[in-house]
Amino acid sequence: MFKKILVANRGEIACRVMRTAKRMGIATVAVYSDADARAPHVMMADESVRLGPAPAAQSYLLPERILAAAKATGADCIHPGYGFLSERESFARACADAGITFVGPPPNAIAAMGDKIESKKLAQAAGVNAVPGFLGEIADTEQAVRIATDIGYPVMMKASAGGGGKGMRLAWSEQDVREGFEATKREGLASFGDDRVFIEKFIESPRHIEIQVLGDQHGNIVYLGERECSIQRRHQKVVEEAPSPFVTPAMRKAMGEQAVALARAVGYYSAGTVELIVSGADTTGESFYFLEMNTRLQVEHPVTEEITGLDLVEQMLRVAAGEPLTFTQDEVKLTGWAIENRVYAEDPYRGFLPSTGRLTRYNPPRHGEGDRAAPRRGGGGAPQTIPPEEAPLHQPAAGPPPRAGEELPRTRVDDGVVEGGGVSMFYDPMIAKLITWAPTREAAIDAQVAALDRFELAGVGNNIDFLSAIMQHPRFRAGALTTGFIAEEYPEGFHGAPADEALLRKLAAIAVVADIEQTHRASSINGQLGTRLYPSTRRIVIAGDHRYDICVDGYEGGLLVNIDDAAPLDVVLHWRPSQQVVTARIDGEELTARIARTIGGWKLTTRGATHTLRVLPPHVAALTRHMLAKVPPDLSRFLLCPMPGLLTRVEVAEGQRVEAGQPLAVVEAMKMENILRAERPGTVARIAHAPGDSLAVDAVIMEFE
Repeated sequence: MFKKILVANRGEIACRVMRTAKRMGIATVAVYSDADARAPHVMMADESVRLGPAPAAQSYLLPERILAAAKATGADCIHPGYGFLSERESFARACADAGITFVGPPPNAIAAMGDKIESKKLAQAAGVNAVPGFLGEIADTEQAVRIATDIGYPVMMKASAGGGGKGMRLAWSEQDVREGFEATKREGLASFGDDRVFIEKFIESPRHIEIQVLGDQHGNIVYLGERECSIQRRHQKVVEEAPSPFVTPAMRKAMGEQAVALARAVGYYSAGTVELIVSGADTTGESFYFLEMNTRLQVEHPVTEEITGLDLVEQMLRVAAGEPLTFTQDEVKLTGWAIENRVYAEDPYRGFLPSTGRLTRYNPPRHGEGDRAAPRRGGGGAPQTIPPEEAPLHQPAAGPPPRAGEELPRTRVDDGVVEGGGVSMFYDPMIAKLITWAPTREAAIDAQVAALDRFELAGVGNNIDFLSAIMQHPRFRAGALTTGFIAEEYPEGFHGAPADEALLRKLAAIAVVADIEQTHRASSINGQLGTRLYPSTRRIVIAGDHRYDICVDGYEGGLLVNIDDAAPLDVVLHWRPSQQVVTARIDGEELTARIARTIGGWKLTTRGATHTLRVLPPHVAALTRHMLAKVPPDLSRFLLCPMPGLLTRVEVAEGQRVEAGQPLAVVEAMKMENILRAERPGTVARIAHAPGDSLAVDAVIMEFE
C-alpha cells in the first residue's frame, strides 16, 4: 500500500480523500492556491505545498507544479479528486512518467471516454444505445445552425471535454444556436482547455440516470447500482439519490451490464460512472441512451457508498496499488435509500445568482440521537462501521449503539469550509453536500427536511430553503422526476416554500414563547433560564396577512399556548436567547427552525421559507394598523450587476434603442457566462463600465433614459 498521497484538489473532495487516506495509515499532502492558504484541506493534511495565485489556471490546473510538489514531498501517489486535472490524459501519463501512481483509470481509458465525441463513437461501436446527433468537429456558428436544423430542435450543444454542467447549452431555435454556440466554445476552453463542441438531440421529459462502475487491474469489473440525478438547474445537478425510484431490477441489470461492457471495451479500472438518459415518456423504461462516461470519482458518490457500504476512495486506492476486488457482482447488495443535496453559495430568491463572501456562521447538522456512522466495506470484504475518529467531518458518533435489527436514519455532511472562511469567485460555488440514509425513500426525504432545518449558514446567499422546498414537493416525493423539474415547478422563480395555516400557527406560538424567554433573560439578574411557571401573557402576532391573538399559560414542564379560539397547543421549547436554532415540541411533534431577532419580533426559517413574525402587546398592535409602509426606490432605469463577476462584453452603445429580451451585457462568474437582457424597451443613456471591469453585486452597468 502507498505511504504518502498528494491530493491534487481542494475543498470538500480533498478533505474527503484525506479522511480515507488517514484511516488507512497513508500520510497526506495538500496543494493550495493563495485563496486557499488556510483552507480546511490544507489544515487537515500532514504537509502542504503552495501552487500559485487564486485563479485555477495559475494553480490547480498546472500539472508541472503538482508533480513538483509530489516529488518534493516524496508522495508515491496522486489522487485528482474531480474536476481540475482528474480527466486529463496528459496528467495521468505525466504521473506515470514521473514514477508516481495516478489514482484513477489508465490514460488510454481517460482519452477514450473523456472526449465526449470519441466516447460516443466507441459506445456505438460497442452496441450501446446513443442519442442521435452530430459527432464530428463543428467549424463555426453557420455549420452549427445547419447541423441543429438537420437533427431537429430542440438540441443540446456540449463542450467535447465538458462536465459538471459547464459548457452545455440548450437550443430551441436557430436564434438560440447563434447566441449560444460561441459561448459554449468559450466556456469549454476556459474550463477544460478544449473549445470543440458537438450537438445532439435533446430528449424531452428526460431522466438522468447514472451507473457506478468499479474495476481492478485484473479484469474484474462490477456495477454498484444506479443514481438518480434528474433534479438539475442549468445542467448542474442539485439533488441525487440512490437507488432511483424509476429503475426496476431488470432495468438496473440491463443498464449495469451495458456500463460494464463499455468499461471493459476500453480496459477500464478504478471508479467510473456511465451516465444515461432515459425518456420519461417511456413507461417500459427500456429506452435509455448513453450520454458520457466520467473517468473519475463523482460528486454524488456518497449516496452509492451509503447503500452499498463501500468506501469508494479506499477502493480506488487499493485498485491503484494493484489489489484485486474482494467481492463479485453477486455480492453487491443495495440496502436502504440515500439522498444527497448540494448546498450552493447562490441566492434562489434572486434567480440563483452566485454569491461570494465570508461565512459568518457555519454550523451544519450533526448526527441526531441514534444516528451512526455509515458502514463501509474495504479490502476485507465484510461491511464495517467507521469508528468515530474516522468518520467524515461533522459526523461524530452520537447516542448509544442501535439495538439489534434497528435501522435509524443517519446524516452525513461532506464539506471543506469552516466558519470564518470565504467563498471565492474563482471556484465552484458548492459549500457542502448533505447526505441522509434511511431504510425507505420517504424516511430519507424526511431526514433531509429535518437536517436542512438545522443547517446554520450565514454570510453568503445559499439554497437551503430551495432544497427543503424540493424535498417537500409532492411531485418529488412521488418520484415523478425529469431534468426539467425545477423549470417546470418554479417557472416564475423561487419565492419560498408555501406554508399552511397549521405551520404558521406553530411558528406564531414559538415566536411568542421566544419573546417571553428573551424578556425573562433581559430582566434576570443571574441569567438562569429553564422551565418555569409563566403568568398568563397575551400577545398579538402578525405574520404577513395573518394576525393571531395569543395567550400563554404555564404549567410545570411546558406551556399552553391559546391561539384565537382554537384548542391550546402544548409547547415545550428547547432554546436560549443566545442560540440560533430553536427546537420546539408542539403537541408531541418536533419542529426545528433557525431563529433571529428582528425589530419588534423574530425571523424563523424552517421548511424551506423564512417567516417574519411581529410580536406585539395588544395596544401596540392596534397602532401598527395606521403606520405607512416604506416604499422601495425605483431602480427600473438601471441595469444592475446581479452577482460579483467580470464584465466580459457590452452588447449595446450609448444612445442605442433596445427591445425587451435583447442582450445588453455578459458577466462571467464562477466560470459561467451570464447574459443580461433588457426587461423592457428603452434607450441606453449611459454605460458605466467597460469590458474587463470587476463588478460587485448591484453595481450599475448602464442607465436608460
